[in-house]
Order: sequence, then structure tokens, then C-alpha cells
Amino acid sequence: MAKTIKTNALRILDKNKISYEAKDSSDLGTSDSPDTDATLIHKTLVARGVSKELYVFIIPLSNELDLKKAASAAKEKKILMLPEKELLPNTGYIKGGCSPIGMKKQYKTFLEISSIKMEQVIVSGGKIKFRIKLKPGDLMQLIGAKAADLVK
Repeated sequence: MAKTIKTNALRILDKNKISYEAKDSSDLGTSDSPDTDATLIHKTLVARGVSKELYVFIIPLSNELDLKKAASAAKEKKILMLPEKELLPNTGYIKGGCSPIGMKKQYKTFLEISSIKMEQVIVSGGKIKFRIKLKPGDLMQLIGAKAADLVK
């Protein structure tokens, strides 16, 4: 990529001097072992608890969020996924471009526990088809995320 787009997420990473690699998703899978990158890709999901609090869950793309486990991690009786129309006003991001970094407000965030063992994870960079590759520990420290068992 000749010119990298500076999203809010990238500005925050730069400001905090966190090492990352920005990737256009068309670049994914072009490394030496194409399958490697795909397993690192994580999706950012936003849900609301019965308390009306919002929570962010970061899980591997190939997995499904277990709402009971997510509710348990968030110490809620029950949580439901945030309707798509509420994503932009609450996070500043749209579906498919929702980054855990740089949301309008820092919500309680949880990273799938199995992901903390990975050398790197790939999350949305704040716009559709734009991703950031970084160490899970750096991501967790930056956004105050906790590790939790979240997937089915």
C-alpha cells in the first residue's frame, strides 16, 4: 500500500507508540502461509446488558459469541447484540468497520481468552476492509480489555 489511511484507531495507536501493521483486507492471505492471517482475524461485537450498559467482545472471526458466557464475563443476567442501527451512534463505527480502538466511549471490553496466547491478532482498523495487526497484550492494555471465555 502506497499511502495508509489514518483512521482514528491508527492515530490512537501512534499516539500511544504501539507497534502495529495496517492492512487492507485485500492484502490478507498474501503472506508466506496464507492460512495464518485468516486465523488471526477477530471481529468486534457490541452488546447491551439488562443494565443498559454496552459491552464490547473481540472474538476470532470463525467463532460465534456465546451470549451466556458473554453475560457471565460482563456480570449481567443477560445480554443481547446491539441492533445495527445503534452501532454508529454509540461507537462511531459502522458494521464491518467497528474497531475496538477509538470508540466514542471506552466500553468494558473482553477479548476471547484463547486469543491472548496468539503472537498477534487482527482487528478492524475503523473502516470496512481495513485491519490492524498487533499483539493481543498491546491491544488489551490500550483499551483496558479483560480476557474471558466467550465463544461456543
